[in-house]
Amino acid sequence: MANMSDKEKAKQFAAHLAVEEHVRSNQTIGIGSGSTIVYAVDKIAELFNTNKLLNIVCVPTSFQSEQLILAKQLPLGNLKQNWQIDVAIDGADEVDANLNCIKGGGGCHLQEKMVAFNAKKFIVIADDSKHSKNLCHNYRKGVPLSFMADSIAYVKHFIAKNLKAEIQSLRNRNIECVLRMAQNKAGPVITDDGHMIYDIQFDGVLNCDEVADINKVLRMIPGVVETGLFVNMAEMAYFGQMNGSVIKQTKDATVVIKPKANDTEK
Repeated sequence: MANMSDKEKAKQFAAHLAVEEHVRSNQTIGIGSGSTIVYAVDKIAELFNTNKLLNIVCVPTSFQSEQLILAKQLPLGNLKQNWQIDVAIDGADEVDANLNCIKGGGGCHLQEKMVAFNAKKFIVIADDSKHSKNLCHNYRKGVPLSFMADSIAYVKHFIAKNLKAEIQSLRNRNIECVLRMAQNKAGPVITDDGHMIYDIQFDGVLNCDEVADINKVLRMIPGVVETGLFVNMAEMAYFGQMNGSVIKQTKDATVVIKPKANDTEK
């Protein structure tokens, strides 16, 4: 790991600590998506291959996480058969002071939310750049929202209209919906579940106490499949810092865990 950047090390610190504190034998484990989850799967595989974890099942949230599970030869499950999940570990694009999250930068928020919803514990792992007081402060790409293709002609209009009508703080905002376009093909991004994505630009930060209402307004629009707002779902978040320490945040407290000497030398 000599060539690992400081940011990647921070992700690894958070992921390893979360696995050490929450993953146990005889569990069904939800495996999230994105760059940080790679380090969590690495740690789970290390424990599994040394017989420190026994009788586990790993439930993926995307094609990417399924491939990670298979590559590490971990026991693969699925949500149809293994929906009673003991702990789900996933990354986030941003986390606010109330542990509300923006997810879906990788387009996997529907399956990620299904797994998180069914987990007894939902644990978020990220580097410290994802740690914010309010959503849309650090993460400027917008809140993802997946929708049915047939609704494309009207859903964009009603997103802005309904949010301004229902959420007091958004009435004078310039709310825009940007259709997420694919990089290596002509046309829009299509999710693993066959939907398109709007990234909603809110023209400012979201008040923590209004995130639940914003999510509710968006989900009430027919044609909307799911949003990237994860509200009242995360129990705890781990934010790795470049000095090797980890900020562990719950809704009630935030503590800083200093690194072990051998961890900083890796």
